[in-house]
Amino acid sequence: ADPKHAKVAKTNIARAGLAKKVELRLGKAQETLPRLVREKTGPFDLIFIDADKPGYPSYLKWSLKLSHPGTLIIADNVVQDGKVTDRSNREPNVQGIRKFNKLLADDARLSATAIQMVGNKGWDGFAVALVTTNPKI
Repeated sequence: ADPKHAKVAKTNIARAGLAKKVELRLGKAQETLPRLVREKTGPFDLIFIDADKPGYPSYLKWSLKLSHPGTLIIADNVVQDGKVTDRSNREPNVQGIRKFNKLLADDARLSATAIQMVGNKGWDGFAVALVTTNPKI
């Protein structure tokens, strides 16, 4: 919900020639996602989650309501320097990502994987999930 980031996004969208096709919404995900569902916006072909980590499980549930078979859901920062594998770790970010990863693994409507990366920013990764069946079920 940072206007500075929204301005950069708007510039990049315009530069890509997509200003007439992309509507930029600025706001907190926990408020914006339910509003999109109420407005019957979507379904979307691609949903990218990169927000507060404790909210990831909720954002996945809302994302499914905005999806259709074939939607790709991508979530950033799902490895957390490997902390997600440490069952004793109680950090809120790690707990949120761990719950999110479990939801991905357990939801029969999704086919998902996580891709780990190690680089100058450390050890992290992203999850890619394909909605394979009607997400409204």
